[in-house]
Amino acid sequence: MNPIYLDHAATTPMRAEVLEAMLPYFTEKFGNPSSLHAFGRETRIALSRSRDRLAALIGCSPSELLFTSGGTESDNSALFGAAAQYGTSKKHVITTQVEHHAVLHACGQLERSGYEVTYLPVDETGQVRMEELAAAVRDDTFLISVMYGNNEVGTIQPIARIGELARERGIVFHVDAVQALGLLPIDLSALPVDLMSFSAHKIYGPKGVGALYVSKSVTIPPYLVGGSQERKRRAGTENVAGIVGFAKAAELAIESQADSRRHTELLRQEMIQTFTRDLEAGAFVVNGHPTDVLPHILNVSFPGTDTETMLMSLDLDGIAAASGSACTSGSLELSHVLRAMRLQEDVMRSAIRFSFGFTQNIEQIRTAAQKAATISRRIRNKI
Repeated sequence: MNPIYLDHAATTPMRAEVLEAMLPYFTEKFGNPSSLHAFGRETRIALSRSRDRLAALIGCSPSELLFTSGGTESDNSALFGAAAQYGTSKKHVITTQVEHHAVLHACGQLERSGYEVTYLPVDETGQVRMEELAAAVRDDTFLISVMYGNNEVGTIQPIARIGELARERGIVFHVDAVQALGLLPIDLSALPVDLMSFSAHKIYGPKGVGALYVSKSVTIPPYLVGGSQERKRRAGTENVAGIVGFAKAAELAIESQADSRRHTELLRQEMIQTFTRDLEAGAFVVNGHPTDVLPHILNVSFPGTDTETMLMSLDLDGIAAASGSACTSGSLELSHVLRAMRLQEDVMRSAIRFSFGFTQNIEQIRTAAQKAATISRRIRNKI
């Protein structure tokens, strides 16, 4: 049995080219980039080149890129940094009910520190309503944080429109773009965004490294202190090998973005078509926006089954899928994203997230879908 990995939204396998670029910085090029001698200068040059390359790919200045340990730290740094920038002069944050927990838990921490947070509801497709966002803005609102594309259902938010509203009202705008990088266009020279979070391991790069775009118009104090690294914005010796790998992964992902998008869209459509062919009407439901959706994510419910049984059965059949965010899928809690979308109970309790990658082919997806359909029928009929 050849296993089929359908959990690319959780993490991706590292590309061979990325590993090749990283390897020298684990061995002969080991210097600390803060050291003044030749060993340090060598890694500092690699660090600068990686920053320059990533900045050019996403349309910002190298000085606006802050390297972090991943998406969670980037999100936390953005929210806590924006709060610290305004001190006690403004105390209101707007976010949505469907954000990643790296944002939601950070907002909870802000609330415990005396801030007020508005958690915007979403419609049944997972999108925010612009009129509700506009109505939520207050005189003391200093930050809006909305993800680009949802990690569970794939719904894409109207980032440009939200950013324009934020600019008009003088509000800092943060975007979690962890799932969007490499699949959706990102040009920070044109997007009305002040802070944007990224992670390398979602784009076939290494785990443990990410980045935060910090516009020159925003000044955030360091989240980690104890050194002058990253222009005194993030203390700690830089993960040089990881950063080199991140830049290489981003280069490959963005250069092949159009092809990757087309390919994953084909895989997504093939799975839907197979379910349509192999299951009776009403036996599966696609969750999320019908058109404004990340091409590599498909969230499907199989009413009459339950998520845990489906996932265990899929795994036994060699298919790796998920129930939602990789940070919470180890628990049996119902997805906060699906709850926010106010779906029917049997739809929420039978949801599976399939997420695709560039290394897969139509035949693998068809096989996986056929097996999933068979498992669904077996569970519903209690065979």
